[in-house]
Amino acid sequence: MKRLNFSRKKIKTIGFWILGLLVLGIVLIFAFRQSILEQIIAKAAVKMKSEYQCELVVENPHFEGLEHIAIDGMSLTPHHADTLVQLGQVRTGFNFWKLITGTLQITDLEINGGYIQGIKSKNGSNFDTFLRKKEKENTGTTVDYAELANRLTSRFLNLIPTQMNVKGFALKINDQGHKVQLDFTQLTLQEQQLTTAIQLTEGKIQQQWQLSGIADPRNRKADLIFKSQKNDTLVLPYLRHKFRLKTAFQSAAFHIDAMGLSGGDFHADGFASIQKLVLNHPKIASKDVEVAQARVDFHWIIGERSIALDSSSLLTLGKLQCRPYLFYQNEEGKTYALKLQIPKTKAQDFINALPKGLFSHFEGMTATGNFSYQVDFRFNDKNPNALVFESKLQPEKLQITHYGAADLGKINTEFVYRAIEKGVPQRPILIGSGNSLYTPLLEISPYLQKCVLTSEDPSFMRHRGFINEAFKQSIAKNIRTKKFARGASTISMQLVKNVFLTREKTLSRKLEEILLVYILENQRIATKERMLEVYFNIIEWGPDVYGIGEAASYYFQKKPSELTFKECLFLATIIPKPKGFMYRFDGAQQPKKFAQQQFDFLTRLMLRRQLITPNDTLGYRQPLQVIGPARERLQSKIRDTVVMDSLRWDEFEF
Repeated sequence: MKRLNFSRKKIKTIGFWILGLLVLGIVLIFAFRQSILEQIIAKAAVKMKSEYQCELVVENPHFEGLEHIAIDGMSLTPHHADTLVQLGQVRTGFNFWKLITGTLQITDLEINGGYIQGIKSKNGSNFDTFLRKKEKENTGTTVDYAELANRLTSRFLNLIPTQMNVKGFALKINDQGHKVQLDFTQLTLQEQQLTTAIQLTEGKIQQQWQLSGIADPRNRKADLIFKSQKNDTLVLPYLRHKFRLKTAFQSAAFHIDAMGLSGGDFHADGFASIQKLVLNHPKIASKDVEVAQARVDFHWIIGERSIALDSSSLLTLGKLQCRPYLFYQNEEGKTYALKLQIPKTKAQDFINALPKGLFSHFEGMTATGNFSYQVDFRFNDKNPNALVFESKLQPEKLQITHYGAADLGKINTEFVYRAIEKGVPQRPILIGSGNSLYTPLLEISPYLQKCVLTSEDPSFMRHRGFINEAFKQSIAKNIRTKKFARGASTISMQLVKNVFLTREKTLSRKLEEILLVYILENQRIATKERMLEVYFNIIEWGPDVYGIGEAASYYFQKKPSELTFKECLFLATIIPKPKGFMYRFDGAQQPKKFAQQQFDFLTRLMLRRQLITPNDTLGYRQPLQVIGPARERLQSKIRDTVVMDSLRWDEFEF
C-alpha cells in the first residue's frame, strides 16, 4: 500500500516538473519571441544571399499577441535582376501548440498589396537561381511514396489558412515582352467559403475570373468551381504564346472527398469536371477540338513504391463512360501499366461523344448496335520483351448506317485521288478504268504482289486491319530507343491514310486512322483484293510517280504484268522512301551493297515461306537495268557526286 502511494507521489512530482518546464518554456518564448523572430529572419536572409544570390528585406517584423506576426513590407530581389517578390502589409497567425511540436500551421492571413513577378529576357530571368537543381545525396535508402505524399500534403495544407483576406495582390509574367497579369482584387476565405475576383490582362485580352466554393484544408476537403464572372468562355493565358496551345473552357470543377493514409497507402478520392473545353495545337489537330462535357471520378492510391489511378475511377464523355486504370511501380525495374474498359455501349452514343474537331471525318456518321472494348498495356524497363499489349473490341449487331465526311464506300467506285505534300494538293489521279495507267490486280505481276506483301504486311489477307504482335514490338522498340524508331502500319492503315485522310502528323489523324481502319475491315466494306488493287494504284513510287502503272513505265518502260522478279524486289523496297530511290544506286547505276542485301533478305524469306521457288530466281544476279525516265535522275545524282568530290579534292590540294 505504501509502495503504491509512493508511486503515485512520484508520478505527480514528475508531472509537476514537466508542466513547470513547459510553462517556463512558454514564458521564455513569449519574453524573447521578438529576438527569436529577428534571428529566424536574419538566417533566412543569409541563406537567400548565399544559396540563391538574393536580397531578402523584411520591414518591421513584430508579434501581435502570442500567435500573430505582422510586417510592414517585404521584398526579395535577385542580384542584378528585377524584384521577384514585393509585399505590402502582411499579418499572419499560426497555431502555437502545433508549432511547439514542430509543425507550422497557418490559421489566418491578411495581405494588403504586393506582387510576385517572373521576368525573362534574352539575358536570363529573375528566377533562374531557384530553378537550378541541387545535387542529391545518395543515402542508399528508398523513398516510401505513401509517406512522402502524406507528408507533403500535410505541409501544404497546413500552410493554407482557414481565414484569409488578400487585397491588391498581383501575379505578373513578362516573357521577353509578352506580358500576363492576374490582379486579385478579392481573395477571402471565411467559414470555409472561398470567394475570389481576379482580373486577367494579356495584351488586348481582359477577363474577370472567379474561383469559389468550399475550402476546408484542416479536414482535407474541397468543392471548388472555376469560371468567368460573366459566364462566358475563360481563356488560360500564356500557354498559346509559350507552347502554341490554345485552351479555353466555360467552367471547371474540382472536388475532394477524402485524402490521407489508410492501411499503409495514401488515398485521394474526388472528381474533376470541365464544361465546353476547346483545345488547339498543331500536334493535336488542324482545327479546334471541342469537348462539350467531361468528368473523371478518381480514386488515387499511392503505395510504398507505386502510384495508381484505381480501376474504380470513371471517365465520362457525354453518354460514354469508361473505366481507366494507370499504374506505375518502381521496384525491380520501372513498371508502367494502362488499362481502359468501355462496358457495353450504344455505338451512336460513342460517335456522339467523340470530341468535335478531333474526329472530323466521323461528324454526321450514324450507327446502330452496341459494342464493348478493353485495352491492356504493361511494360517493365528491365524486361522490355515481356511487354503486354492486348486490344479487344466486341461488337453486337454493329452496323454503320450513314458515313460521315469519310465516305468509305467510295473505295469500291471510281474516284479521284490527290496526294497532299506539305499542305499542297498534288495533281489529280483517277483511280479507275478511265485512267489508261490504272492496273487491275490480275494485271499486276504476282512477283510484285508477293514482294510488297512480304515487306509491308505479310498477314494482310488474314488480319482485320491491325497486328497486335507488330504493335507490341513497335511499342517496345520505341520505348527502348526513346523515339519513334519503328512503326506498325499495315497496308489497311496506309490505304486509309492515303484515300481518306491527309499526311499531317497529328493525334487527330492517327486516331481517325485507327477507327476508320476498323470500320473498313470489320464492316466488310471492301474485299481484300479490292483494297490491295487500290493500294497498288494509289501509293507513291517516286517523285511525282503514283500507282504501279506509272512506276513500271517510269523505271523500266514496262507494263506492271511484265516486271521481272528483281524489278519487283526493287519497287517493293523503295516504298518507305520512294523520292530518294536514286540514293540506293552506286556510280555504275547498280544497287548499292545495302540495297542488294535487302533484295537477298526478301528473297530468302519468300523462299522459306514457299511464296516462290528457286526457278523464280533465275536471272536474279543479272544487273538491274533502269531504262525509263528515272535513269536521268540517276545520271544527275552521279554528276552531282562527281562535282562534290572534285570540289573537295581542290579544297585540299596544294
